[in-house]
Amino acid sequence: MESKLDRDYWSKRYQKNETGWDVGTPSTPLKEYIDQLENKNIKILIPGCGNAYEAQYLFENGFKNVFVIDLAPIPLENLKKRVPDFPSNQLLEGDFFELTNQFDLILEQTMFCAIDPRLRMNYARKASELLVEKGKLVGVLFNREFDGGPPFGGTKEEYLDYFSTHFQNVHLEPCYNSIKPRQNSELFMICEK
Repeated sequence: MESKLDRDYWSKRYQKNETGWDVGTPSTPLKEYIDQLENKNIKILIPGCGNAYEAQYLFENGFKNVFVIDLAPIPLENLKKRVPDFPSNQLLEGDFFELTNQFDLILEQTMFCAIDPRLRMNYARKASELLVEKGKLVGVLFNREFDGGPPFGGTKEEYLDYFSTHFQNVHLEPCYNSIKPRQNSELFMICEK
């Protein structure tokens, strides 16, 4: 399964416009979280960013230290077309698990549910490694199962196992502001290093 979910797999999904996860706007829970952030100088990473509407929203609202990473080049090109001023050196084509840098905040939107579930503990470890002390991993996770995948679902209990191993404070609560098709099936996560 793991090898199937590589650069070629995701590039083909974008080429064929098979992007059912893409809602065309920032995720409502993340948008509302972003709206309460006061320090616009923090360094932010969005892994597995896809078309990166959250990055666009951040950038257009004064956050200039926003980095995105994706295995597939097409979504990065799409972001650059929509936001020509987005710094090219902050558009990272590559593997999240090989990234070496430090961030204040990591925003999780759809990467965790797109990777092979066997990599989830590695994801939690890598996110912790990439964060500065007291840095936060914030995002939305599915609170349901799917046939096959991606996306791959899960439960609050499962996620607590992954993240509590690598983070000091882990909060997972049902999203009250999910988009209509995802209502009652998402958890909002805040993990502090």
